[in-house]
Amino acid sequence: QVQLVESGGGLVQAGGSLRLSCAVSGRTSSLYGMGWFRQAPGKEREFVAGISLNGIRITYADSVKGRFTISRDNAKNTVYLQMNSLKPEDTAVYYCAARDPGYIGYENLIRYPYWGQGNQVTVSS
Repeated sequence: QVQLVESGGGLVQAGGSLRLSCAVSGRTSSLYGMGWFRQAPGKEREFVAGISLNGIRITYADSVKGRFTISRDNAKNTVYLQMNSLKPEDTAVYYCAARDPGYIGYENLIRYPYWGQGNQVTVSS
């Protein structure tokens, strides 16, 4: 079993920055590719960013490319999402998730068996 606990959300003005953290614990917690997803009110949950277990392979949704940075520190069992130049349309509940080791992609949320509780990010205009 793997547990994911997120922190770092909140309210920020447009153009500001936030950093989300996701602490991973449990069995072989460092041996998972990780992803960040978000869900805005009335919308489906969508992929934001993904990172391989060794941190070498990274991918982003087009909507956040150039503004968001995903990283991980396996010594601390923590994954981060640095969000810069935030826009009101980035407002959502953000979730970190641990990927199925047998899945080599990142965008299919069905292939993530472990999820954090979600963290609200609100960007005011």
